[in-house]
Amino acid sequence: MVWVPLRTTRTDRRAPLSSPSTRCTTMSLEWLMDWSWSLDGLRDFIATGIQSFRDCDATALAAVACLLLLFIWYCYHVGREQPRTSYPTVNALMQGAEANGVQNGYVYCHSPECVRCAHHDGLNQKLYHNLQEYAKRYSWSGMGRIHKGIREQGRYLNSRPSIQKPEVFFLPDLPTMPYFSRDAQKHDVELLERNFQTILCEFETLYKAFSNCSLPQGWKMNSTPSGEWFTFYLVNQGMCVPRNCRRCPRTYRLLGSLRTCIGNNVFGNACISVLSPGTVIAEHYGPTNIRIRCHLGLKTPSNCELVVGGEPQCWAEGRCLLFDDSFLHTAFHEGPPEEGPRVVFMVDLWHPNVAAAERQALDFIFAPGR
Repeated sequence: MVWVPLRTTRTDRRAPLSSPSTRCTTMSLEWLMDWSWSLDGLRDFIATGIQSFRDCDATALAAVACLLLLFIWYCYHVGREQPRTSYPTVNALMQGAEANGVQNGYVYCHSPECVRCAHHDGLNQKLYHNLQEYAKRYSWSGMGRIHKGIREQGRYLNSRPSIQKPEVFFLPDLPTMPYFSRDAQKHDVELLERNFQTILCEFETLYKAFSNCSLPQGWKMNSTPSGEWFTFYLVNQGMCVPRNCRRCPRTYRLLGSLRTCIGNNVFGNACISVLSPGTVIAEHYGPTNIRIRCHLGLKTPSNCELVVGGEPQCWAEGRCLLFDDSFLHTAFHEGPPEEGPRVVFMVDLWHPNVAAAERQALDFIFAPGR
């Protein structure tokens, strides 16, 4: 009998010894297939990972270390980069004010798209687009007068008599008069007058910083034919000036209690206005007729006057004076130097004949940065 050796099958052969890197990969794959979400599985995973690193050769460990270092460097590099896109939101404008042209706390507009400062042929189209966007989100109800005003804005502005020519936006069918009675916005007028001493005290604290050699931080000097005109803005074109508001906290809180104060709208302002003796403000028009400007007298020397639409009025300490600044107006202080400056607290209020729905729409259309 001849013995013939049996041929071994594939399954009988011994598998060749694998390298440490291959064993590392094989063990990880097996674990991924068999692992269950349990504490025992987590424990086995950690133990297996430690053993795998022990078994891996130096080359594999060096490669992993290099990849880890590259990842850390990439995260650090990305974190240092400045954002490439800026969004014209109110918060961004407030936080980045100093980097975008703020001098003495006053925001100077550099945007050619600003409807308050830029006069260009596409303004009406832009306003109409904003109105359409508002109507899609909310409603066309109550928008007839605004729609009419935007559609025929050029005709309204060009045909206005020289005594009243708003520079940016005219809302038709509003009663027009240079001055308004105190009852036009009675609640806000009385609230401002009750807080006269509070506002005056905060102004006097600010004014102590004035000297002959420099302009204190937060104040802005305006151009005048003669004399000096300073303003300290809490709200400028719908944007609060945080540093200034922190220096007048009670006055700033008072603004939040006013019912008709124009807030998040480029036509809304609140500031302390100071005219030195011998100052004349050149005749000019305001940007719109949808607001009335309120002056609360803080210091009112003799021979100081406000002239609106050719009609002169005098300020009184502790009393509010309401007027439509879309009329041609000027102001002057011809009192003696020893009487000191004329000082008023100025705040923009809604025209009493602008309806609530119209105010909401106009806030949307003329929002800062839109």
